[in-house]
Amino acid sequence: MNRRAVFTAEQEDFRLLIHDFVAREIVPHYAEWEKAGEAPRSFFRSLGSLGVMGMAIPEKFGGAGNPDFRYNVILQEEASLALVTMSTVRTQLDVILPYFLRYANAEQQERWFPGMAAGELLTAVAMTEPGTGSDLAGIATRAARDGDSYVLNGAKTFITGGYLADLVIVVARTADATPDDRRAGLTLLVVEDGMPGFVKGRKLEKIGLKTQDTAELSFSDVRVPVANRLGEEGKAFSYLGHNLAQERMTIAVGAVAQARAAVDAAIAYTRERRLFGKPLASFQNTKFELAACYTEVEAAQALLDQAILALVAGELSGADAALVKLFTSEMQARVVDRCLQLFGGYGYITEYPIARLYADARVTRIYGGTSEVMKSIVGKSLGL
Repeated sequence: MNRRAVFTAEQEDFRLLIHDFVAREIVPHYAEWEKAGEAPRSFFRSLGSLGVMGMAIPEKFGGAGNPDFRYNVILQEEASLALVTMSTVRTQLDVILPYFLRYANAEQQERWFPGMAAGELLTAVAMTEPGTGSDLAGIATRAARDGDSYVLNGAKTFITGGYLADLVIVVARTADATPDDRRAGLTLLVVEDGMPGFVKGRKLEKIGLKTQDTAELSFSDVRVPVANRLGEEGKAFSYLGHNLAQERMTIAVGAVAQARAAVDAAIAYTRERRLFGKPLASFQNTKFELAACYTEVEAAQALLDQAILALVAGELSGADAALVKLFTSEMQARVVDRCLQLFGGYGYITEYPIARLYADARVTRIYGGTSEVMKSIVGKSLGL
C-alpha cells in the first residue's frame, strides 16, 4: 500500500538528497557515535552546509526561509529507513528552533540565526527538573532580576542535546505562582555556554537513542543578560504550549518511521533465516505476525499523514496532536516488540539493528508528554 499524497515534487527531490547524505555521512560512522554518546560537531556543520539546519531560518540570516514541516518529516524517515537516527537534529529543528523563530527579537536574530543556520550554534531547551516530570508548573529554578541581568539558580535534567549545546533555553521562575494560576511567573532565558556558574554535568547513560546526548545542567548565580530573554517576562508557559503540537508530531513521525523500519528488517531477516530446512518467512505464524505489524504501520501512517497536512495548514489542534502521538507511539511499541520476537535470540544482540530499534522505541511513550498525559488531553477534548 503506502500510497501517500503528502509531499511536493521539490520535497521528493530533497528526499533523494537526504537519502544519499545519510548513506554517506551517517551510516558508516554510526557505531562510533553510539560509543561516544553523541554525534561530532562536524556532522551538524555538514548539515548546515547542505542547508538543512537553516531550512526554516530567514534567507537574510543564511537560511532558506521555508518552515514547511514536511522537510523535517523526510529527515526522520530517511534516517529510519537506514536504521539510524540523526542525533539531536530532530530536537534542534522541530522542538527548539520554533521558539527562536517566534520569540527572538531583531537583535537576537542577528546574533544567533547565522550560526544556527550554519550548524555552528547548537541548541537545547531545559524544562525538566529533578522531581517535576510532566508538572512544568512546579519548576523551581529561579531567576532574580538585578539591573540589566537575571541571576539564575537551579538544576535541570534529561536535557536532550544539553552537553553539546551552545545556547540553552532555560525555563525559570521569575515570580511566584499565584493561587489562581500555578503557571504564572515563568520566563524563557537563553544561557550561553561558558557563562560563569553554568555547569554541564554528566551525560546520562540511556538504554536507547545512544547518539543523542542527554545531560544534567546546573546554574549557580549565572548572570544572564536581559538581552537574552526570549519574549516577555512571565509568559513562558503560554510560549511552551505554542509548539507542543509540532513537538508531539515530531515524535509521532519517528515512531511510525521506526516501526516501518522494524517491519522491513524483520521481513528481510525471516526471508534469509532458515529453520527446519526452510525459510522462517514460509511459516504461517511469521506471515501472520508480519501481516499484522504491517497493517498497524499502514493505519498509523494514514493517521499521521492526515495530521501532517493539518499541521502544515495550521489547523492541527493540540488534542489531535496528542491523539496521534498516543496512537503512533503505542503502535511502535507493539510492532517493534513483535518484530524482535521473530529474530529469536539474535533480536537480543545489539549488533542487530532490531535491538537498537527496540531500545530507542521505549522513550516515545514518555517524552513529549507521557501516554497517560496524552490520554488525559484527549479525554478532556471529549468533555470528560
